[in-house]
Amino acid sequence: MANTLDTLLRWTGEELAAATAAAPAALLVADSWLVDEGYQRAAGAHWTRFGGSCLEVGVDRDELRRFQLAASAALPLDGRWFPRVELTADGLALRIRRAPSPQRDARVVVGPRGDPRSHPRRKGPDLELLAALRAKAHEQRADELLLCGADGALLEGALSSLLWWEGDTLWTTPDEHALPGVTRALLLARARERGVEVRVRAPRPEELAGAEVWLTSALHGIRVVSRWLSPAIEAAPARRAPAWREELDRDG
Repeated sequence: MANTLDTLLRWTGEELAAATAAAPAALLVADSWLVDEGYQRAAGAHWTRFGGSCLEVGVDRDELRRFQLAASAALPLDGRWFPRVELTADGLALRIRRAPSPQRDARVVVGPRGDPRSHPRRKGPDLELLAALRAKAHEQRADELLLCGADGALLEGALSSLLWWEGDTLWTTPDEHALPGVTRALLLARARERGVEVRVRAPRPEELAGAEVWLTSALHGIRVVSRWLSPAIEAAPARRAPAWREELDRDG
């Protein structure tokens, strides 16, 4: 099968078929992971997250299993890809996309107070909104926008999880208002296995001044916050990130 930069294949109930041109339907559930020369980082965990959300909204378990088998077989074995599985009102689909080059650091801005998401714990319904917010951040020459609650405390990135180091302790934000990030979960599990203390709180931006702050995602792995554009606070160098990227590649 020849793949373009963005190929959409819809699940017919029997097979994946090229989608005809049509207005895109709103995402109910979505998930993406990195495929690099056939290696799929944490694909099983992404399928588990996607499948759990699909079951919650009424997708048949056997239908989901057959779609997973077909989608997995359709993925390219060479090149670098970032496929996305989707559920819309039109049904299940696989979107095969070329993966952009990975980023190692990120410039950030903090968004206005108040969580704009309707489903913070389910990936899909808010993706268009979050992509638009990040696009606005790009206009400020930022790579990512950080979401915050009504009290100004940080929740996570628009399209990434938030972690940071204070001494030898690895911190992250509470689960209640954060997407269950697969890359975040891999790193926290590995930290606990290594005896690293893991703690949770929702910090205000100024509390992270001088800390090594990570944004984690399936596409980029670990990006270190290299500059805070707004508010303008001190960023720390990437002292720990290189070793933990190796851990992620080994465990993912």
